[in-house]
Amino acid sequence: MSGSTKNKGDNATLEQALSRLNFQPRPLEPGHVWLAGAGPGDPGCLTLEVLAALAEADALVYDALVSSDVVAVAANAELFFAGKRGGKPSMKQDDITALLVRLAREGRRVVRLKGGDPYIFGRGGEEALALARENIPFRVLPGLTSGLSALAATGIPATMRGINKAVILATGHAAGTDDDIDWAAIARTGQPVVVYMGMANLPLIAGALLDGGLVPSTPAAVIVAATTPQERTVVATLATIAEAAAAAGLASPALIVVGGIVAMRAALAGNP
Repeated sequence: MSGSTKNKGDNATLEQALSRLNFQPRPLEPGHVWLAGAGPGDPGCLTLEVLAALAEADALVYDALVSSDVVAVAANAELFFAGKRGGKPSMKQDDITALLVRLAREGRRVVRLKGGDPYIFGRGGEEALALARENIPFRVLPGLTSGLSALAATGIPATMRGINKAVILATGHAAGTDDDIDWAAIARTGQPVVVYMGMANLPLIAGALLDGGLVPSTPAAVIVAATTPQERTVVATLATIAEAAAAAGLASPALIVVGGIVAMRAALAGNP
């Protein structure tokens, strides 16, 4: 079977599956803003609702972590790049909110697209609150949060019987400042922690978790660009993860995972 014939067959199968699902998307009305999550990166991780919203939008405000393939779905939309990537030029949050309000009041069908899920370290809650205060109709379309889907994509189960009873999602951008979280308290739970936006502060975070009581041999990993062709994962111990990540040349955006669940990656590596 030729490649083109196979692709046509695959597309037909997908269309048939969608027709059996009987999915009926809600219409995106003029003057409304939908806050949507694009998932961890791979377009296959988009939800059907987000896909339908992109097709309807005539204004798309999107973050740097959203792939160009996903942005291209919004073929009828005027594009507004918000940035929001650490260390890179970005719109100020107040300016983004003001843009959403202006576009809505112009009667546009607006999608605000973020990587992962809008409500998990995506400032979606702030934008929703601002829209509510301005009496702008809005809706939130969930996305696969990177903190969980990246683990699954790289062979690390977020929960595993006998290893953990909880998973902690934390942000690491304020490590070492007065606004930092209590890493010692997190360490004392004995539960795995998934750290967003912590790559620049990885040595500080690892040190704080060690000071909080985690043993140096605690498994740890750094995951970069999960679910995309650029995906890379480095596994080490908590004592050595900062050095290992630096030696591998890993950089943001990345997730840091610390805890016994990381060790499951090697146990599952034999899966064909």
